Amino acid sequence: MWRSNTAGRRMITIGLVRRQVALIVTAGNTRLALTAKAATRTIPIVFLIGGNPVTSGLVNSLARPGGNITGATNLVGELTTKRLELLHKLVPGAASIAFLVNPANNLAGLTALAELRDVGLRDLQEAARVLGHHLLVLSATSQNEIEEAFAILVQQRADALLLSPDPLFTSHRYQLVALGDRLRIPTFYYRREFTEGGGLISYGINPADLFLKAGVYAGRILRGEKPGDLPVQQPTRFELIINLKTAKALGLTIPETLLATADEVIQ
Repeated sequence: MWRSNTAGRRMITIGLVRRQVALIVTAGNTRLALTAKAATRTIPIVFLIGGNPVTSGLVNSLARPGGNITGATNLVGELTTKRLELLHKLVPGAASIAFLVNPANNLAGLTALAELRDVGLRDLQEAARVLGHHLLVLSATSQNEIEEAFAILVQQRADALLLSPDPLFTSHRYQLVALGDRLRIPTFYYRREFTEGGGLISYGINPADLFLKAGVYAGRILRGEKPGDLPVQQPTRFELIINLKTAKALGLTIPETLLATADEVIQ
């Protein structure tokens, strides 16, 4: 219901404000957090988002958010660049790497491509160039378009695939893993659920950590601390998961440098 549409989000937020709730927590949606911020300047707000809360206008700065709002972000852009660097170690000779995004993603309140501009799509393309790869940006907004994107990937002879974090891809992770394995495309994922389900490799945060941080902040605020004085939380723990069984099926040899730094190796 919170994700239904802009009018629905606004109505729910206004309802909470009218009830004078003690605290509002928003999860996964920048626009939802912006709607809550616009609706009240007095009720404390704690957000969990994937983008940059400064450039989106949620807070004044990460160190001192200001006003009645604070929260946590999962560093989408920075982690995507890190995944590209790790993928390079896995397939250093890849000429072309496909990057799959969902341009219809409004979870962040922006399109995925707008969010990528926020976190630096140009920087990602430049990083790929420096590493010796051409970055092929593909899009998919549905299950059928995921199939079509893989067809284009094969047609364009991409050597590997990097996924942009997106709820659509998470919900269709078994389809993505099956396609990558069937087409023998080394694919880098953003959550451990993919590698646990047969995917090759993943690097990212444990979402539970962010919810824990938000819960701690909620408790501190309810005990009297001001949200604007609490720095925006960022993840401090990251998980590199490698599925060795899938690597062998794809004919890949995982470099010892990756195996040595992996948090978990699935045999």
